[in-house]
Amino acid sequence: MNYFGKGAVLVLLLILAAQALEGRLQSCNPSGKIRGKKPPPGQCNQENDSDCCQQGKLYTTYKCSPPVSGSTKAVLTINSFQKGGDGGGPSECDSQYHSDDTPVVALSTGWYSGGSRCLNNVTITGNGRSVTAMVVDECDSTMGCDDDHDYQPPCPNNIVDASKAVWKALGVPEGDWGELDITWSDTCKASGKIKGKKPPKGKCNRDHDSECCESGKFYKTFRCSPAVTGRTKAVLTLNGFGKGDDGGGAAACDGNFHSDDTPIVALSTGWFNNKKRCLKKVVIHGNGKKVVAKVVDECDSSVGCDEEHNYQPPCNNNIVDASKAVWQALEVPEKDWGEMEIHWTDA
Repeated sequence: MNYFGKGAVLVLLLILAAQALEGRLQSCNPSGKIRGKKPPPGQCNQENDSDCCQQGKLYTTYKCSPPVSGSTKAVLTINSFQKGGDGGGPSECDSQYHSDDTPVVALSTGWYSGGSRCLNNVTITGNGRSVTAMVVDECDSTMGCDDDHDYQPPCPNNIVDASKAVWKALGVPEGDWGELDITWSDTCKASGKIKGKKPPKGKCNRDHDSECCESGKFYKTFRCSPAVTGRTKAVLTLNGFGKGDDGGGAAACDGNFHSDDTPIVALSTGWFNNKKRCLKKVVIHGNGKKVVAKVVDECDSSVGCDEEHNYQPPCNNNIVDASKAVWQALEVPEKDWGEMEIHWTDA
């Protein structure tokens, strides 16, 4: 007996098609191939069993990596970041060499993200343990088989290339060092503290109940923000982007002031990502509503308590600082404007 009507079959087909489309959208496809060249004598360091390019062999290249989540699957490999090690030259993030006894990593090109994770910490979980390591270099997935890359092949797009210290911290027996299935996530910890200074008279704008720095008080600073997902938790705050408002100077993205009637936001330093989200749109969900807003400025988490920052403290690392238009679109009563838990995603 046929238990499924034509309508049910059609619905099932539509669901399967949607899932397939979602999988394709989230996939990371190769960007091309390069042909291997035989390394000149002594030009490929095979420490830690590193591969050397083979003459004529084709190697796949990538400009992307799989999407980052709170538990991103990857393959842990081993690398020496010391001078003379198989990592080649100094690390890209700081132009320094690093001891094998220091927990540091290089990330595949997509995850390295143009250096946006440089000197940030990531948490690596494997072999039933976790370790925090600092990102100091790129494991280049776009190029290889040349002098710059020590005549080694392009890095696969899912690699966390780690120092010996990482492998030791995970408790992996030395005889098993080489490759290990792991998960990793961004770790965002305070980068430091600054001491507050009392603002000169009239120099701290308290519109929208903005906080002014207190003399001698210590404020945490951050160079990072929590990992961005399809549902990134944040705190929505209120800001004026007009001339003379509590937002201070003109917006960092376009050098302009903006009306309170325009749905715009400033993002904490990590999410602002060195202007990579400038003038792009984000979708904000809160109070059972949603609104699309444009990113025009940075809510600086790394510095504050000075004239440039209107003598206000550094921004927390999880802030979406929004114009009145955003609060109105979310239909929040005006008396409740100030702080609200939300989630957001890139539009």
